[in-house]
Amino acid sequence: MSTPATKPDLGRLGFWRGGPLLTPEIAVAAERFGYGTVWIGGSPAADLTLASELLDATSELKVATGIVNIWTAPAAEVAASFHRLEQSHPGRFVLGVGIGHREAQGDTYQKPYSALVGYLDVLDAEGVPADRRMISALGPKTLKLAAARSAGTHPYMTTPTHTRFARDIIGPDALIAAEQRLVPDLDTDAARAVGRSFLSRYLALANYRRTLEQHGFTASDLDDGATDDAVDALTPHGTAAELAAVVQGQLDAGADHVCVQLLPAREDPIDTLERLAGELGVAHAR
Repeated sequence: MSTPATKPDLGRLGFWRGGPLLTPEIAVAAERFGYGTVWIGGSPAADLTLASELLDATSELKVATGIVNIWTAPAAEVAASFHRLEQSHPGRFVLGVGIGHREAQGDTYQKPYSALVGYLDVLDAEGVPADRRMISALGPKTLKLAAARSAGTHPYMTTPTHTRFARDIIGPDALIAAEQRLVPDLDTDAARAVGRSFLSRYLALANYRRTLEQHGFTASDLDDGATDDAVDALTPHGTAAELAAVVQGQLDAGADHVCVQLLPAREDPIDTLERLAGELGVAHAR
């Protein structure tokens, strides 16, 4: 199967937030500020109820999943939800799927690549267009699959170094929608504490750890809570202008779209979202 001829227009800038913390009010604000897409983080259920609520509350904003977990959300049910959303909000929903983590799935995590291919086969059979889905891909084999059978890839917990690598693998025609963590705090010690707390979970997951060590980090950079330099690279902090420069770095490395995740996750994101949009020149005139 070839790369889809058309790709969803996600805009340059998006917002990624864990499903329980992403509300219609935040989506409305993001749309007002000029964000092209909001991403439902975590592993949303197959009914995609939150996606429906976010789409109902907004008028043009795209809504994407980052990501539906193939082990917990049956493909046929997800396809039915996709068609429901497409009927009510044509062209505005993008289905992001992925294989999750071995540590979370235990014995069910068998032959994940084959399972992902089978999941895509069901989506095909159920009429979910390839150009309206994306795959969370990190390594070469899955990146090639994303380019061949979806609109592109939604990599998580990566850096511009990986983005350049992914672009070389998938070529110029597939999308890269990179997640980027940001800490809007000028206090370096406080920001690093936030970053370390966040990273403590992810640096213990084999797929992220392996990817980071293949793309610029050593084991000693990431062990024992990670070095200050690694924390700063993986969870950058600073002013809105400095954070905007981080986002631009991802775009310059080959990303088509960057969805920012603001840390700590439970803090009100509205003010930072507005300032970041202004710095990146996507803010809508009001």
